[in-house]
Amino acid sequence: MSGLAIKASGLGKCYRINPAGKNLRYETLRESLSGLLGRFASAARRSDQGTLWALRDVSFEVATGEVLGVIGHNGAGKSTLLKVLSRITDPTEGRAELEGRVGCLLEVGTGFHPELTGRENIYLSGAILGMKRADITRRFDEIVSFAETEQFLDTPVKRYSSGMYLRLAFAVAAHLEPDILIIDEILAVGDAAFQKKVLGKMGDVARGGRAVLFVSHNMGAIRALCSRALVFNAGRIVFDGSPEQAIASYLAGSLAGVGDEEGRVAFATEQAQGDLVLREIRLADSVGQVRGSFDARDAIRVEIDYEVRARLRGARATLLISTHEGELAFASTDHLTREAEQLPGRYRTVCLIPGALLNRRMYQVEIGFEIPAIRTILERKSYLSFVVVGGGNHGSHHPERWPGVVCPALDWKTERL
Repeated sequence: MSGLAIKASGLGKCYRINPAGKNLRYETLRESLSGLLGRFASAARRSDQGTLWALRDVSFEVATGEVLGVIGHNGAGKSTLLKVLSRITDPTEGRAELEGRVGCLLEVGTGFHPELTGRENIYLSGAILGMKRADITRRFDEIVSFAETEQFLDTPVKRYSSGMYLRLAFAVAAHLEPDILIIDEILAVGDAAFQKKVLGKMGDVARGGRAVLFVSHNMGAIRALCSRALVFNAGRIVFDGSPEQAIASYLAGSLAGVGDEEGRVAFATEQAQGDLVLREIRLADSVGQVRGSFDARDAIRVEIDYEVRARLRGARATLLISTHEGELAFASTDHLTREAEQLPGRYRTVCLIPGALLNRRMYQVEIGFEIPAIRTILERKSYLSFVVVGGGNHGSHHPERWPGVVCPALDWKTERL
């Protein structure tokens, strides 16, 4: 473990679940005892049916001073991993070694007692972490100042708002000098100012030589804070690498299987309901070829085929282009070019994104239909992704990774005065 804060080897966690269709009910003592022998006899023949592996064959290492991000869709096994590492639950198989004290924040107010005051909970959490009272007292004012809860310090935390609860919980976890800080979705609650403070403090923790394990759906935070990231899917690690590559892998996987081919997605309409039904969405170049990758100088045609099944008046289509980190590049709508009324029938709406506009990134295409201020016809949803590559835009002329989601070639002029 020299130089390592966490070492996980073949971790697995299995849960028993109710087999489909089995009606569970309370049993009497007699019924339980009579079924006991039968359960023992069938144990050897029991298969994996009725079990769920939340984690399977998970192995990784976290070095001292490293910030490791963990991303994946809901149910991928991220929180189960943190519970195993936090010793909340035991692994079914495998082994995890952690070097030093562990500070955990797995949900708002983890480890707090609702009947105790903020002051008392600070000392309680410190004691759980193995801190001496003198050490807690030394950091007390810093914790309270960060949490901004001075006015309510002697109020039971059950009367705190969720934001106050979160600020104090994070302040305790981050300031009591744990060797390993484990955080699950801390940015899900709290205002923008607090989130900025959290990111800054987590960076300070890492620079202080302590390890951070950070689970989040905020791709921007993962990229800004982490030096490495894991992508989880179905309880397994499917990618381990740089945050940029991990985010691209995660988002590509989340859209995998949606489209029939790269740059195209078709929809079955037989069972579709509603006034407007999507038929097909395509991404094409200027000559109409469907593609999922475009040179930076290429224009991109977003073609939307749909069927109107009831008369629509005042409807509009909305297109949103976002980076794979979730940062909005731009939004556009066709409300100035659309007919005021659409009768039932088949339609095609096309939006042309000009070339030499988007930076070299992976992007997601989100589409929705609504009647402004009245109702949503079709919820906005990401349907496709595409990549901008090549050397045809302003940012591609620089050796470093050019910042921003757009990099238009603007007119510059320099003259001697």
